Amino acid sequence: MKNKVKELRKVSGFRQEDLARIANVSRQTIIAIENNKYNPTLELAIKLAKILKTPVEELFILEIDNW
Repeated sequence: MKNKVKELRKVSGFRQEDLARIANVSRQTIIAIENNKYNPTLELAIKLAKILKTPVEELFILEIDNW
């Protein structure tokens, strides 16, 4: 799954530390999500989408092969 967290975080003027604090996760979690090393829980995905003021399906893009 790809995401636009880094792009939208920067547009929103947040540092990784800011987003992590607001979402109540570690900065390392934000780094891992931005680098596509970690897929967040549904709860965290929704929380990040609300913080970044975008629909969750635009923030996280599911790549489907052979559907």
